[in-house]
Amino acid sequence: MTETRRATLKDVAAASGVSRATVSFVLNETPNQTISTATRERVLRTVRDLGYVPHGIARALREGASRIVVLHIESGIGGNYSRSFIQGLDHELTAHGHVLLVRPGAPTGTAAKQILDAIRPRAVLSFAEICRTGDEPGDDDRPDGLAAHAGLQIRHLASRGHTRIALATPADPLPGDVRLRICGRAAAAAGLPPPVCFPVPRSRSAAVAALAAFRAVFPEVTAIAGHDDETALRTLAAMADLGLSAPADLAVIGFDDTEHGAFATPALTTVQIDGEGHGRRAARAALGLEIDGVPPGRARLIVRDST
Repeated sequence: MTETRRATLKDVAAASGVSRATVSFVLNETPNQTISTATRERVLRTVRDLGYVPHGIARALREGASRIVVLHIESGIGGNYSRSFIQGLDHELTAHGHVLLVRPGAPTGTAAKQILDAIRPRAVLSFAEICRTGDEPGDDDRPDGLAAHAGLQIRHLASRGHTRIALATPADPLPGDVRLRICGRAAAAAGLPPPVCFPVPRSRSAAVAALAAFRAVFPEVTAIAGHDDETALRTLAAMADLGLSAPADLAVIGFDDTEHGAFATPALTTVQIDGEGHGRRAARAALGLEIDGVPPGRARLIVRDST
């Protein structure tokens, strides 16, 4: 079987009728070069026609880094937000000539170091660190930030007359999670005491036992804000097994607007997040570009039956 020869920079230059230096200037978007629009378009058209792909290793050696951005997705992170964030990150990187590599696991350890040493990425991102943003001064006032999204949960429950709220978290929350502090600030702004924490186990029977024990200690809690939709749905299932109903016994609100919430009984009230916008902004920040031109959407409340 004959292997198809890979197109080279020399091939692109010959087919375009320009020098190899000109092709390089166009592909690398080198500033301060007087290349006409017609020539630039002809070179790019030839690149597409020939299927030319720059040699990544050689370019990494020349530029000091490849055009790859690595995103580490730690275990236990999922949902609509992560999927739409990755989509936005990928689209924005592609638009600027970069490639996204998503790697499961933490950005530490021997395997991670081997990958990073081999590909010399332009930037390395940790999704867990991104999820922890929103705990800085002034973030409560940003309508598109994590603090505003989490605060919307608390404000909605407060508007329904609830004065004692709990934050339902995964049983093994990520280290350094800031959601409890963010929700605490939102509660204080509404004149309410800080939410108490309610870890929800993944096992249904364990979640039932945990909810029964929690209500025995905190009978004054009348509403629960879920760390995400999954945690909120586990809370609703535990409530059903205990003969409790939402919102009569406990109001429950989720976070992230996954498709499962609409099919629950009762249907889950939740907060919709513009993960794609956040991903695009993260891409531009990683590339050293201005992020103001890509504003993510505001927090959006999806009101259903559970509150």
